[in-house]
Amino acid sequence: MLRILTTYGNLLLAAMGQTLLLALCGLFFACIIGLIVGLMSVIKNKPCNILARLFVDLIRGVPMIVLAYFIYFGMPYLMNTIIGIGGVTLTALQAGTICLALNCGAYMAEIIRAGIESVDRGQMEAARSLGMPYWRAMQRVVLPQAIRTMIPSIINQFIITLKDTSILSVIGFPELVNTAKNVVANTFMSFQTWAIVAVMYLVVITLLSRVARSMERRLKCGH
Repeated sequence: MLRILTTYGNLLLAAMGQTLLLALCGLFFACIIGLIVGLMSVIKNKPCNILARLFVDLIRGVPMIVLAYFIYFGMPYLMNTIIGIGGVTLTALQAGTICLALNCGAYMAEIIRAGIESVDRGQMEAARSLGMPYWRAMQRVVLPQAIRTMIPSIINQFIITLKDTSILSVIGFPELVNTAKNVVANTFMSFQTWAIVAVMYLVVITLLSRVARSMERRLKCGH
C-alpha cells in the first residue's frame, strides 16, 4: 500500500480533483435544469406540468450508464449522421457533465418542487394580493423560504452525484475509479488500490455529510 501511495498518490489525488470538478459542473447545470423543470411542475399550466413530468420520468427511468453511453456515443452520431450537422464530437468531460446534469437535474426538479410546495400557499396569495406579479412573488417570497428546506437535500444530492461519477469511467473520463483501474493494471495490487480509493471517497463524503447535517440542524433551530 505504501508503494502505491508514494508512486501513484499524486495521480490518485489529481483524479479525485477531476471527480470533484465533474460533480460540481454537473451539479451547477443540474440546479439550473432542476429550477426550470421544478417551476414548470408547480405553475398553473397543464402543458408545462406534463412536460416537466415527462422529463423527470424519462431521465429517472433510464439507468445512468445507458444515459452516459447514449450521450457520449449516440449524440454525436445523431448530430453528424441523422441531423447532418457534421463534425460534432464530445469530450469525456462534456459528455459526463451533460449526463450528470440531466440525471441530477431530474432529482433536483423534484427537490425544488417539493420545497416550493412546502411553503404555505397563503404566502403566494398574500404577495399577489399586494399587487406582486406571479413570478416576482415566486422570486421574492416563495423561493427564499423554499430554499431553506431544500439546502440539506441539495447537499445530499451532491453526495449522490459525487458517487455517480464513478459510473462515468465507462466513457474514459479520468476520474478516481478509472484512474484506480489503471493503477491496478500497472501494479496488480487490487486490494490495496481499491482500499485507498474507498478511504478517499469515505473521507470526502463523510465531510459533505457532516456539512449537510450541520446545515439541517441550523435550519431547524431557525439560525
